[in-house]
Amino acid sequence: MIGRRSPARLLLVLVGVAVLLLGPAGPASAHATLISSDPVEGDVLDAAPDQIRLTFDEAVAAVPDGAQVFDAEGAPVAASAAATGTELAVSLTEQVGPGTYVVVWRVVSEDGHPVSGSLTFSVGAPSADVTLPPSSATSTTAAPLALSVARWLGYAGLLLSSGLVAFCLLVVPADQLTGRVRHRLVTVARAAGVATAVAWLVALPLTVLYQLGAGVGSLTRSSTWAGVSTAEYVVTGAVVLGTAAAVGLLGRGTSSAPRRLAALVAGAVAVVAPALTGHTRAATPEAWVVGADMLHLLAGSIWLGGLVGLALTLRELADRGDAAVVVLARFSGLAAGVVVALVAAGSVLAWRIVGSWDALVSTGYGRLLLVKVAFALVAVAIAAWNRYRLLPAFRAGTRQRTRRAGADVLVRALVAEASVLVVVLAVTGFMVDRSPQAEASAVGRERNSVQTATLGDVAVQARLTPLIPGPHTLTLELTDSAGAPVEGFDAPRARLASDEVDLGPVELTNVGPGTYTSDVVLPSPGTWRLQVSLRTSEFDNPVTTVEFRVDAP
Repeated sequence: MIGRRSPARLLLVLVGVAVLLLGPAGPASAHATLISSDPVEGDVLDAAPDQIRLTFDEAVAAVPDGAQVFDAEGAPVAASAAATGTELAVSLTEQVGPGTYVVVWRVVSEDGHPVSGSLTFSVGAPSADVTLPPSSATSTTAAPLALSVARWLGYAGLLLSSGLVAFCLLVVPADQLTGRVRHRLVTVARAAGVATAVAWLVALPLTVLYQLGAGVGSLTRSSTWAGVSTAEYVVTGAVVLGTAAAVGLLGRGTSSAPRRLAALVAGAVAVVAPALTGHTRAATPEAWVVGADMLHLLAGSIWLGGLVGLALTLRELADRGDAAVVVLARFSGLAAGVVVALVAAGSVLAWRIVGSWDALVSTGYGRLLLVKVAFALVAVAIAAWNRYRLLPAFRAGTRQRTRRAGADVLVRALVAEASVLVVVLAVTGFMVDRSPQAEASAVGRERNSVQTATLGDVAVQARLTPLIPGPHTLTLELTDSAGAPVEGFDAPRARLASDEVDLGPVELTNVGPGTYTSDVVLPSPGTWRLQVSLRTSEFDNPVTTVEFRVDAP
């Protein structure tokens, strides 16, 4: 609900938000990016190196079995890895002979997102054929659905439990926090606290598996748990213990001032702790962005907890003289500052994390943010309706029956407002483990992954994915002028080359009418040229070339 504010002050807030959103912002470093390696991609060495060094643009953490080396036949080569600052060093612990080797690596960047890729080099001379590394060595870096659901439940429970503690101690007068009012608030706060603890404790091992790319069986090994940042354990502990202390200190009956203060502090610590991990750790300036995230979480907690608290107690308070009016007036004034804080802090976070208008509309993270903003605006609209239409009508009621009827209407509106905020939290749960920068890069690669050309009267569509160094899938589709699949006198021929590396002929496999595929390994970033030829008649053999831009991972 929104308190009274002059139009000039409201305009000032809106102008400030516009400045934050429209002002220039450098894109946040949402995940680590490989900037150099020794040896370089596709390098041919006279002798096997003792170490392979990968350098990133920000500090990274190594994970157990996060770096694996394979020879040209796909057999593993004994190796170990360690990360120091921005560098990952992979040491070969056995003698290797001539041929091509593929290093598959996985690290965790400062914001907790795993990043993976591969590096190919040769000793003596490149191998004629290179077998792709096993799929188990190249696990996905996408966040699992179970983790997103646990995040949502954890944030919803955290904000609700701590918000109800704040509502009890800051909004409800001490002499009114009795009977059914206290029972309802304390019961729901403690239930939300239990949900918070369970969700965050379940999310911890899911986070471990997500970051390390390991299977469930790895949780029995101590090295798995040691491979996760200490911050993950500290934040989980602060959330669980802080929430337990906050709801536990509500106690029974009237609380002393020190006990009330301790409950508020414990709840605040629990709410702000998640700001110490995630996207804010990689945004700059870090202190300001982390601070904005903390303010965002505190404001959201007070808003959600206040709405649920009012919905639980307003009917009962309406039968206690002016108690309901006092509580509504207190929360209305508090909520005005909360909404301003939410808008300001949310704008700063979006400005620093997303980084550009293009990323806002072209990435999954940006679109989720727009959905979150849309639902938040719906909640603000409901709050404004409550403040300027329903609340005055409730205050105008002088008879108990009139006030009780007004309380029923307000409660329904408050439930609607709180429900919209729960949807906002659900969207947030899915945003936490998505990397905006990684998705923006993926969008750009997807746009460039398909190239078209003609071979006489035959149209050829070539798709090469994922356009980062490492294993790729090449697909060729041949169609006639009507768009129907077509075959030549012979199967098409293809070869791949860059300015530094010539992979030679590509072995194509026919998987359907006019469709051919091949698995290839592109060892380095840069512009790769795909040459395709097709014998279309007894005497005609047209040739065409398309280019793909392969970016660093």
